[in-house]
Amino acid sequence: MNITFLGTGTSQGVPMLAHPNTGLDLENPKNWRTRSSIHVQLGEMQIQIDTSPDFRSQCLSESINWIDLVILTHEHSDHLLGMDDLRRYCTLLGETAMPVYSTQETLKRVKDIFPYAVRDKPLYSGYPAFALNTMPEAPQALEVPGGRIYATRLPHGDIETLGLVFEEDATGARIAYFCDCKRLTPIAREMAQGVDLLILDGLRPNEHASHLSIPEAVEEARNLGMPHTYLTHMCYLADHDTIEATLPENIRLAYDGLAIEID
Repeated sequence: MNITFLGTGTSQGVPMLAHPNTGLDLENPKNWRTRSSIHVQLGEMQIQIDTSPDFRSQCLSESINWIDLVILTHEHSDHLLGMDDLRRYCTLLGETAMPVYSTQETLKRVKDIFPYAVRDKPLYSGYPAFALNTMPEAPQALEVPGGRIYATRLPHGDIETLGLVFEEDATGARIAYFCDCKRLTPIAREMAQGVDLLILDGLRPNEHASHLSIPEAVEEARNLGMPHTYLTHMCYLADHDTIEATLPENIRLAYDGLAIEID
């Protein structure tokens, strides 16, 4: 199983517009963060998790040449406004609709923003089309060729996001992706047991109302006994090298373009 971090930044990106002088080292490319999303290869399946406003440039940068299906973690704009750029992948699929999975709340938002694309096939050649499906929630799983994906709801301010666990049949590899959440639920902690890699929300050094702070994320990873953890969705207050120097050896900060293979 392979995972690529297409983006690791918060909703405004890093650096943000009219960037304040906060000590963030902008000479370090790891501090340039586009909006958060990941791309997962599970068996032969190419799975896109979220489509940020930076989706097109992310796919060009990381040579994403195929997508079989999309999972949206939630309805916030920094996680779905790039959906129109799925049009090229709909063409590659044979001018058919891209399967999109999420909660009913998020699927409604997709219908509101992209009404022209919610259809069985593109309206015209080169247009997008989305086949909307409710994501199964644990203990049920979304079965895909070569493995399965489990989902559970996580608290994120006044909404809920989907936390995901990917399982690959051929290798037995398991990855948990819990982004945009204030805490992990008992179900999420149970789902994460025995994963090879945990990816966890870690917005900034100080607390936030709807995100895990970096210290809170570190505590969650420690309590779960994770062998390897990467934090993502960092804002401009998290300088990569400064923060990493304070972390346990098995907890790192993700960065745009980071690719990891689990076998």
